[in-house]
Amino acid sequence: MTRGNSTARAATIVTLVLAGLLGSAYVLGRSLVPDRTQRHSTGVTTTADGPHYADQPSGGEPTGVPSASASASASASASTGPAEAGQDGTGSDAGDDKLFGAHTTTGSPGLALTFDDGPDPRYTPQVLATLREYDVKATFCVVGENAQDHPDLIQAIVADGHTLCNHSWQHDVSLGNRSPDQIRADLRRTNAAIRAAVPDAPIVWYRQPGGAWTNPVVSVARQLGMTPLHWSIDPSDWELPGASKITATVVSQAEPGSVVLLHDAGGDRQGTVDALRRILPDLTARFELEALPVNPT
Repeated sequence: MTRGNSTARAATIVTLVLAGLLGSAYVLGRSLVPDRTQRHSTGVTTTADGPHYADQPSGGEPTGVPSASASASASASASTGPAEAGQDGTGSDAGDDKLFGAHTTTGSPGLALTFDDGPDPRYTPQVLATLREYDVKATFCVVGENAQDHPDLIQAIVADGHTLCNHSWQHDVSLGNRSPDQIRADLRRTNAAIRAAVPDAPIVWYRQPGGAWTNPVVSVARQLGMTPLHWSIDPSDWELPGASKITATVVSQAEPGSVVLLHDAGGDRQGTVDALRRILPDLTARFELEALPVNPT
């Protein structure tokens, strides 16, 4: 073998070794460079098309998020639907679409206190005692199942000369959206529970839970001989604002003919009871406080 051939072969070997080393270095380098598309700890994969949530279909909206059309429908319903619990949906007796003719005033110079959701063995006796102290008559809108559980309190309400009002069997805010037969059965069941305690007591008023009036519930109540009753003053005592705020709202808004919405059950009503002790000295000095009549016109 000549010297030239040996030199050429050595050069070839060196070239192959160098090429191999360079190839290995390239592969190693690529493995150290992060891929342009990677999953983050949030579960979001970022691509050229923007974020995609791995647990949701890429062709639709995320699960649990209402569509634009659904949101629009809900907003429209909220803006045109009946007043919800605790909201003051007051208006004229005949002209407010949300009330369907439900009464919002006494129709006289007198002011009416009304108590919803009872009777309750913790708070109704305190309310009755306070009203008795000031010789005030009021209207109690009672829930059927509570009347059934506490007939003695229904008897005490009537014995003190207060007026009774049907407030549905189980405080069903959506009752007005049910069929007329279902509404009728609910109201009759409530009346039956009341009359099981006080057989001869008149029940001539009906108040829809939440003030969520509809034409069917008003129509059925009237067919059963009950007049729909709303309110004109709502201190939202069910939100537990405290006795001072309840007192301030009622005292400042009271005027002849007002119907005041209060609660003697359905939660912690001690604030309402305490407020009543502050409200009555003021109201009795300025108004004739009366139970709603048992023969409304």
